[in-house]
Amino acid sequence: MDHLLKVLLILVFFPAWIALNVPYPDVFFFDKRAFDKTIFGDQVAVGALENKKLKEASGMAFSHRYDGVIYGHNDSGSSPRLYIFDTLGKDLGTIRLKDVYNRDWEDIAVGPGPDPNVSYIYVGEIGDNRAQWNSIRILRIAEPDSLGGEQRIKPDVMKLKYPDGQRDAETLMLDPVSKTFYILTKRDTLSTLYRVGLDAFEKKEAMLEKVMELPFTMATGGDISIDGSEILIRNYFSVYYWKRREGESIPDALSRPPLLLPYKPEPQGEAIAFHPNGKSYFTLSEKRFRIDPILYRYDRK
Repeated sequence: MDHLLKVLLILVFFPAWIALNVPYPDVFFFDKRAFDKTIFGDQVAVGALENKKLKEASGMAFSHRYDGVIYGHNDSGSSPRLYIFDTLGKDLGTIRLKDVYNRDWEDIAVGPGPDPNVSYIYVGEIGDNRAQWNSIRILRIAEPDSLGGEQRIKPDVMKLKYPDGQRDAETLMLDPVSKTFYILTKRDTLSTLYRVGLDAFEKKEAMLEKVMELPFTMATGGDISIDGSEILIRNYFSVYYWKRREGESIPDALSRPPLLLPYKPEPQGEAIAFHPNGKSYFTLSEKRFRIDPILYRYDRK
């Protein structure tokens, strides 16, 4: 099954690599790669999601208010809803964001905001497959006071622009230490990191700062642990991991070669999130090849 899935992934994404003139995916050498199995173990299949409407999962993030609760969303053209579920895939309700639409939501993060006693959900409307939009957006709401049913909440919106032209991105991360957003591009030859401070939300719009290039491409998701000490970034074929040293910035940490964590390819894997307890991280795929999304868990050794 793993071999068949690799072949299907190559057939689906190989033309895109040719068209974009980016390095070939290292899936061809997947079985020969050196994985670091000293930090996290192999994949554990949790099960299918109970709410079948979450079928194009582009991003997910753990709640900081409710234990074991995850927020997820579909990508472009879907309704502007957040889907809430637990670590077993059980449905816990939805949140409809009022007065906005889902142009191309690609990732989500949970972290600090204007009220130090409240945790906030940030949705990254950062996708742009054709590099046609003059700006991207991050939407913000406070974590809800309760779960279940459907809630309707109007978000705060921040508009962002790139300093060097339009980009397609699928990775949004929020550093809780420096209170900085990081956006990582997808369709560049090397995925490029941009940043903007959390305080830019109060101005409603800002210019992103270009920071660095990373030694891979096609990044589809990422997360920073709740204490800011660990970083995960994924693409369709790999999960990369960095341990942040004390007093170090996120770019400083990312300047070191990453460790490659054990990973089995998903049909179109884009979502990844640390559990706040630090004991595991989870991945989720969009529905492809008629395969329903399965929630996967990787446990710390």
